Amino acid sequence: MQLNQTKRLAARLAAGAMLCLSSSMALAQTYPNKPIHFIIPFAPGGGNDIVSRVICQQLAEAFGVSVLPDNRAGAGGTIGTDMVAKAAPDGYTLGMGSTSTFSINPWLVKDIPYDAVKDFSPITVAASNPYVLAVHSAVPARTLAEFVALAKAKPGALHFGSAGNGSTIHLAGEIFKSMAGVDMVHVPYKGMGPAITDLLGGQVETVFATLIGVTPAVKTGQVRLLGISSPKRSPLAPDLPTFDEAGVKGYFVAGWFGVVAPAKTPKPIIDRLYKEILVALHSKAVTDRLVKEGADVGGNTPDEFAALIKSDLAKWGKAVKDAKVTLE
Repeated sequence: MQLNQTKRLAARLAAGAMLCLSSSMALAQTYPNKPIHFIIPFAPGGGNDIVSRVICQQLAEAFGVSVLPDNRAGAGGTIGTDMVAKAAPDGYTLGMGSTSTFSINPWLVKDIPYDAVKDFSPITVAASNPYVLAVHSAVPARTLAEFVALAKAKPGALHFGSAGNGSTIHLAGEIFKSMAGVDMVHVPYKGMGPAITDLLGGQVETVFATLIGVTPAVKTGQVRLLGISSPKRSPLAPDLPTFDEAGVKGYFVAGWFGVVAPAKTPKPIIDRLYKEILVALHSKAVTDRLVKEGADVGGNTPDEFAALIKSDLAKWGKAVKDAKVTLE
């Protein structure tokens, strides 16, 4: 009697699984048949916004439906990101996630309304932006190894500027301090513009910044670059060694932004979106824009992106805790 009940239960579960699979496949075959809503959780005009809009255009051309970019800035990207998390998992709401909204905000924003791992279906990273260590020309160090030696010889004497407390730039510096075994004083600014201005004036000795952000100062000789945080050298600065090459082994830090959907979006839909977004990322318009900004073109698989979110959440979370970062 019990065996028969077990068999009947197994049969019902198998039938249910087949029904779900067939429903997902049918949905994917008819998808999309109405406009897609693409949420950008930041203000218009930045690199995140520009690449999002190119992706929207590519998807619209591929699918034959409108893909509507919608900037929902606020609360450091939390508002727009939560809108994606709470949307129906049917492929008609997508969003642009980022290092700050997925890897840092969960540790800094009190009562954050979404779970960065459980509430999303990752599709692919659109781009990642490594950071360079830029020092004022008066700093005697000519290499990263010399800079680390200088910082160790004078603990607490060197200052690094950032775009603000808890920013990716700030935490990139904190991770560097930990991995290099040095003590530097963090000086937060309201954006990278003021931080770089004070670097040029010698008020701070160093900043972690995007390559494009400090290139003009490098050309005038006011600033020297000592390393870049990507796994490989940048084509815009082929003579600049990576941190790993220069002696801080394993230091790979970058700010990324990538396309996500709500959790439980059917896999056939995720796979189709991934395929079309890859086309957009490798289009000349997107590639030229990203290379011009010193960014690396993305395109990792949904599974690889999911793994990155988990590993980055742990890495940036450790930096927040070790540095005792809080938002006022």
